[in-house]
Amino acid sequence: MDRRPATGTQHLLRAGDYAAVVASVGASLRSLTFQGRNLVVPFDADRLRPAYRGATLAPWPNRVVDGHYRFGGVEYQLPLTEPGRGHALHGLVAWADFDAIDAGGDRLTLGATIEPQAGYPWRVRVETTYVLDAHGLLQTVRGTNMSPSAAPWGTGPHPYLVAGPGPLDSWNLELPAEQVLDVTPGRLAPLRLRDVAEDFREFDFRSPRPIGDLTIDHAFTGLTRRSDGLTAVRLADPSGTVVVVSWDTACRWVQIHTADLPGGRKQTGHRAGLAVEPMTCAPDAFNIATYAHDTGLLVLEPDGWATASWRISALNRARTGRRR
Repeated sequence: MDRRPATGTQHLLRAGDYAAVVASVGASLRSLTFQGRNLVVPFDADRLRPAYRGATLAPWPNRVVDGHYRFGGVEYQLPLTEPGRGHALHGLVAWADFDAIDAGGDRLTLGATIEPQAGYPWRVRVETTYVLDAHGLLQTVRGTNMSPSAAPWGTGPHPYLVAGPGPLDSWNLELPAEQVLDVTPGRLAPLRLRDVAEDFREFDFRSPRPIGDLTIDHAFTGLTRRSDGLTAVRLADPSGTVVVVSWDTACRWVQIHTADLPGGRKQTGHRAGLAVEPMTCAPDAFNIATYAHDTGLLVLEPDGWATASWRISALNRARTGRRR
């Protein structure tokens, strides 16, 4: 009998004031704390992971509309893992049990292989490394194509951030994005890109302001980068605590989701955190020919590989105004 928790093998990382737990199922970030306060919405080790909370997403993040795409002149149909909307959601490794390749007190490398299957007939090795240090938790994902033909690829994480003790509505969001992807009501199928300034209240967070009662589940691009080349999303609680997600140039998109659930306040987890998901590609990127905008789809040639990285950090604006 396998007596491991439902979320798989648990890996504890510690560095300074930070602590993290990564679960092997989905290479999922189960918890991350700074000086004892949550930076992400945690979940129990021995209960089914709530949806995709904290999971590593590959070989695509977000959705493939209708689970259907064309690649290399061939039509493919993926299993529909988002039946309510009729899409293939968040890739093929979110429920895979990753093996530990290397583990230490402040770092961890996990690996899993996507085997050829219906809708995705390529063998791709996925390895992810978590490193915890004085600047927070850095995750890097690497995909390597082990097949004799080119494979479509994309990746990203799925953390739900916690800014502090106040409710999500009170948190100030700073999102340096100039464009937002319009989607259809209900199914969230992509339509077109438009400037965030066209609907300031809904989408323009280039200057930080409270989220309020807005419902957001959209992808953003046209990202502004800092002098260090990274893009950063900041989420601040009125008490002064701040959490930041930053990422490299491999991720040209970010999905923002206010975690609204169908049951509203009666449902556990409703608006408990803000999902900030850096992505190497847009929603429905596999259907690149469908859209006027560049979806950012990556193509891994045989033996080819690609990496992407992102970091979650704590700030304490009230006390120091700098990263801790």
